[in-house]
Amino acid sequence: MSRWAKILMGLFSTYLLLAVIAGVVVGEGSLKPRRRALVHHEKLAAEIHVRYRTELEPVAIQAEDGVVLRAWYVQPQAFHGSAVILLHGLTDNREGVAGYGKLFLDHGYAVLLPDARAHGESGGNLATYGLKESDDIHRWVSWLYAHDRLSPHCVYGFGESYGAALILESLAREQRFCAVAVEGSFSTASEMSYERVSGPLHLAPWFGRTILRPAILSAELYAGMRYGIDLLRASPRDAIEHSRVPVLLIHGERDQNISPRHSLILAKAAPDHVELWLVPNAGHGMAWSTAHQEFESRVLEWFNLHQGALLPATD
Repeated sequence: MSRWAKILMGLFSTYLLLAVIAGVVVGEGSLKPRRRALVHHEKLAAEIHVRYRTELEPVAIQAEDGVVLRAWYVQPQAFHGSAVILLHGLTDNREGVAGYGKLFLDHGYAVLLPDARAHGESGGNLATYGLKESDDIHRWVSWLYAHDRLSPHCVYGFGESYGAALILESLAREQRFCAVAVEGSFSTASEMSYERVSGPLHLAPWFGRTILRPAILSAELYAGMRYGIDLLRASPRDAIEHSRVPVLLIHGERDQNISPRHSLILAKAAPDHVELWLVPNAGHGMAWSTAHQEFESRVLEWFNLHQGALLPATD
């Protein structure tokens, strides 16, 4: 073997070794996000009591695999009969979407603010990007429809970033949402992985799809062998394509965390029941602060437009 052939073989072997190591790191980091503790419970409860003359009610359900999932439920005195489930971003908790909760409470909706599994006070050690969370959300919807003080006319969904993807992913299983509105979702786990590995190098997704593909495949293989999780199977795109639930997609045009192209992919997948709003000058999760009044009017009008339950409230 020539000297150059040995050098190339050595470089290639090093490349594969680094890809395997990177795959393990990416796999662990993706499945085990940092857990953020709740720190504003008392302040939020006091504000809810004063502003809405009601209580911040702790509730819990059990997931299919036995994990205990925890949430807050708030029903305002001016309750008009419908409820909204709000889901937070990755490494965040229910406090991160409490501000949106006040928006809906101000307009007579009850709100349910769950901690996603492996987040906040909910159980579970792994975040699965919708693979298990879809059934978790299905159970929360069932809890709302069965709640003896609620019996809502409609259950709606609102999610931000990771929570947006979970809401969309759940539509493959949960058809009882009257409508959902989400901001900053990814389209598929595969497409997101290409961006995630290319982003730190300031390169386009093609780099992750080609040169760094072995690292992504290594992460997928590691997650499957170690935890039994198909890390790249999550697909909000496929879920909405096979769903009838009306979806309002919101995405900041300057989002550098999750590219707006993901919402373009999602909108193209189901144009008959999906509406897309690209928000000028807005970064990731910044639509409300960038276009405050338009954000509120678009989301509230979307829910008002879809007030008829799609399917009976059954498990």
